[in-house]
Amino acid sequence: MARVHTSTLKELLQRILTTHKEEIGCESCYESLDRFVELELDGKNAEQALPLIKRHLELCSGCGEEYQALLAAVESLQADQTAD
Repeated sequence: MARVHTSTLKELLQRILTTHKEEIGCESCYESLDRFVELELDGKNAEQALPLIKRHLELCSGCGEEYQALLAAVESLQADQTAD
């Protein structure tokens, strides 16, 4: 029988315990990720405007990594534009 690491089990249990009635999948999150980043960089409350996106990013490490990469890329582009 395969053993499950304690950290993996804890993560799975946390996800089960934090499941809500209204959730979105990775595809829906990805489709709105650019808007979420735009709102954040414009100083607006992205979490309030797109709460399901925020929730998904908290639970999904893959989408969270995509978010961080997109945020860093856009911030870098903005910095380059202001430097010109």
